Order: sequence, then structure tokens, then C-alpha cells
Amino acid sequence: MPTIVRKSYPSTIEVRRDILHAIHWQVRSSVWRPPTDVYETEDDFIVKIEIAGMRDEDFVVAAENQLLRIEGIRPDSVGRRAYHQMEILSGKFEIEVEIVIPAIMESASAEYKDGFLTIILPKTQSLKQRKADE
Repeated sequence: MPTIVRKSYPSTIEVRRDILHAIHWQVRSSVWRPPTDVYETEDDFIVKIEIAGMRDEDFVVAAENQLLRIEGIRPDSVGRRAYHQMEILSGKFEIEVEIVIPAIMESASAEYKDGFLTIILPKTQSLKQRKADE
């Protein structure tokens, strides 16, 4: 099972993001982003990433403040070949997801199964409780 690391010190994510936004027209990154769903159920905030061909230990999942960051490297197949069509990305990937609701980070869990990494963050308040409070 991938481990979720909770960081309490300021990271370079925000600094790097600000720099990239400032010069985005000049930067062409080789880092890619796999398809990602972010949704909530009655009790959980869920991030689901479609990323086949990986192992649990290939992922780095870190949470800081209200930001969840997932990264890793999907290896390329070895051998020389001439592509006629190439749509399956490999190499370094990175995803940042803002956690838009209060969640219990200490109780977060992650599972990689059938080509999907699913990260579950239990909410501090269920959807029913939030609607009743409104």
C-alpha cells in the first residue's frame, strides 16, 4: 500500500508553482499528468488516478496544508522500436489536488489496484451534516 507522508514544513511546491506560473510561456515540461478524478462521497474525499503499469512503491503521495501531491515515474518499455502511434505516456508524472473540504489527514489511505491509485481522505463532517448546517 502506498504511504501517505504528511509534511508540516513549507515545501518547494508553492515556490516552484509560482515560478512556473510567472514564466509558463517559456517552460516546456516533460512531466505529464495522468487522468484524475476528484470527488466526494457521503463520508470521504476521494482522488482516483488512472495509472497502469506501476507498483505500490513507485508512488510518492504527500499532503501539506490543503494540497495533495502525487508523483512517480512510469518506466518506458526497453528496446528499440519505430512507433506508428504513441499515446501511452511514460516518465515522470505529477499531480496536485487541492483538498477543498476539511479532511482527517491522519486517517487517509491509499490503494493501488487494477491500474488505479485511489486515495481516500475521510471528511471531518459527512455531506449530510454539512447540508444540515447550511
